[in-house]
Amino acid sequence: MRAERRPRRIVVGGVTGSGKTTLARELSDRLGMPHVELDALYWEPNSTPAPAQTFRARVAEALQSEAWVADGNYGIARDIVWARADTLVWLDYGLPVILWQLTRRMWRRVFSHEELWNGNRERLGDHFFSRDSLYLWVFKTYWRRRREYPDHIRRPEFAHLIVVRLRSPRATKDWLAGP
Repeated sequence: MRAERRPRRIVVGGVTGSGKTTLARELSDRLGMPHVELDALYWEPNSTPAPAQTFRARVAEALQSEAWVADGNYGIARDIVWARADTLVWLDYGLPVILWQLTRRMWRRVFSHEELWNGNRERLGDHFFSRDSLYLWVFKTYWRRRREYPDHIRRPEFAHLIVVRLRSPRATKDWLAGP
């Protein structure tokens, strides 16, 4: 991992399926820092979103320590997460890569019955026969996120962030490998 200095509070962002949690876990393990998965703070049992104030309070509490790696894209808590972070790793992969990774992840989770958060599990029908489909979500948010991220990064309150924009899984592997 290339850096001028060792990051202490890292947020990993990107669209659904980009590999935010996978990379955050890898960084957490390598750097010996706690991993904060924002999805686990947001989703309650039965795939019910937490109330906004509850979620924001959970995020603020989870990010109190001096070192952590967080992942997620929750605009409702961006002011908390990004203000506290010193480094933003933006996984800005192409749409075909995102769809491929999302498909692999979906099949793995469906067939392994992997628990996500608070007893929630993915079901095959949720991806193909539901308005809550992650595929629909990707198509709704992919281009918007690619437009919004640079705008958010340029905001004065986030000027302190070191931004690492990674445009492919290969670039991410190279970045992790260092110079």
